[in-house]
Amino acid sequence: MIKVSPSAQKQVSQLMREEGFHPTDDFVRVGVKSGGCSGLSYDLSFDKVKSEQDRLFEDNQVKILVDKKSLLYLLGTTLEYSGGLNGKGFVFNNPNAERTCGCGESFSL
Repeated sequence: MIKVSPSAQKQVSQLMREEGFHPTDDFVRVGVKSGGCSGLSYDLSFDKVKSEQDRLFEDNQVKILVDKKSLLYLLGTTLEYSGGLNGKGFVFNNPNAERTCGCGESFSL
């Protein structure tokens, strides 16, 4: 399961509206791709279409799509948002990551 913190839910909803998506109907697509300073990086985008290859999770009124290839890397992850002067934006709290980079945007297993 993928979880969404209250602060991330608020920010996701706002960004979705700004980009022409509807928070209750459309999806947040979360994935993993090769790259970043630790080997794997997170990919976050919005989508209107769920494919057969996607697994759907819903938490805190956010519908999250994860492709089958990324699922094993992301199980148990919580999407968080940190704002303010020292905030990093969206942060993935991933219990599967053995090592993360300083920016929090990449990881390795």
